Amino acid sequence: MTTTPTLWGAGVEHDAAQLSATAYEHLWMHFTRLSSYADNPVPTIVRGEGARITDANGRTYLDGLAGLFVVQVGHGRVELADAAHKQSTELAYFPLWSYAHPRAIELADRLAEYAPGDLNRVFFTSGGGEAVETAWKLAKQYFKLVGKPLKTKVISRAVAYHGTTQGALSITGIPDAKKDFEPLVPGALKVPNTNFYRAPEHGDDPEAFGRWAADQIELAIEMEGPDTVACVFLEPVQNSGGCFPPPPGYFARVREICDRHDVLLVSDEVICAFGRLGTMFAADKFGFQPDMITCAKGLTSGYAPLGACLVSERIAEPFTTGTNYFPHGYTFGGHPVSSAVAMANLDIIEREGLNEHVLKNEGAFRATLERLHDLPIVGDVRGDGYFYGIELVKDKSTKLTFDADESERLLRGFMSRALFEAGLYCRADDRGDPVIQLAPPLIIGQPEFDEIESILRGVLTEAWSLL
Repeated sequence: MTTTPTLWGAGVEHDAAQLSATAYEHLWMHFTRLSSYADNPVPTIVRGEGARITDANGRTYLDGLAGLFVVQVGHGRVELADAAHKQSTELAYFPLWSYAHPRAIELADRLAEYAPGDLNRVFFTSGGGEAVETAWKLAKQYFKLVGKPLKTKVISRAVAYHGTTQGALSITGIPDAKKDFEPLVPGALKVPNTNFYRAPEHGDDPEAFGRWAADQIELAIEMEGPDTVACVFLEPVQNSGGCFPPPPGYFARVREICDRHDVLLVSDEVICAFGRLGTMFAADKFGFQPDMITCAKGLTSGYAPLGACLVSERIAEPFTTGTNYFPHGYTFGGHPVSSAVAMANLDIIEREGLNEHVLKNEGAFRATLERLHDLPIVGDVRGDGYFYGIELVKDKSTKLTFDADESERLLRGFMSRALFEAGLYCRADDRGDPVIQLAPPLIIGQPEFDEIESILRGVLTEAWSLL
């Protein structure tokens, strides 16, 4: 058997075929059909630089998903590795359980400064799902402390993804992600999302559709009883289903509804924060004031795991008196090394003007992707900032989508592999209607936009010919 030796790690040679075989035998990959690699090599990424990644066979790809909506500043930033090394030699680990350390203090102060309004309290976690879990638990306890113990339920949107822990999975609105783990935490309700392309009402009027979609939240609150609903979880741009931006006036209306019924509004910005939409927090992009923000991913650009739940003074206040406390925490929440990396990452975002870069170039990114509208398989291009979805259809005039078997053949049977082989790492997804999702590192510009469009055009044209 002929194998291809490649560099792995710090100058250590490894065998690509052996890496793949070992991965198949021992590495349980996330959200992965293990049978897919019984007769196929496991794609193994060994290196990243800028907006590109390299596999164990030496092939290079454009990273069109920033890893997993994560690597804002690009791969291979030595400054972030240096920050981790420096902190490791000073204080590699200490928990935040009744103690503090300087990096967590500094980072909490910085996040509070970025955050809209009085979201001045920062509860650190290891990642995004834990941040969501934290927010729901905190909302439940807050209402118990202020004398409204029945307010425990949570409202989120259809097809939305909020995490995989039992609480976060209950908030998640993707049936296939939940069915094998039910029963889940009770009290999680779903309302329509903001997919204007498939609007069930007001499909010709974005503002009217936004009001209708927001009003579905109020109807759910009233149906359940306002004295039982604690919070509403919304992504500023919903990821699953293919990047649904908020219609005009949507968040202003949701804020009014939450205030009227004393329901907390949680902005789940695990993907949307730290430059993905051109602002540190997406609530600023769309001009609304949440009671909590959950975030992770781009906080460190993936160079170390870290998440956070930012909390308003109103919610924190009952916890600052007497014997009250929040009996909740994580071993690695606010890890010193992760916090140091986050500070260095935010330095890069500010120093290199990446928010401004995204705002300057988001229109060009959209316009480049919209060139694909001339293909019969492209139904919709939507999103915001550097975060876009392309919905695929069988018939553009009727918006007819693919059935389950067709979607299986199209996405997993052909497109995911074909896009990667053509040099683009991105996501082909059918948790809602079939879409291709793009969320590249924030450092790219028109040359990479053109490259993405060219690869997509070739693969989508071939996909249509196979139908």
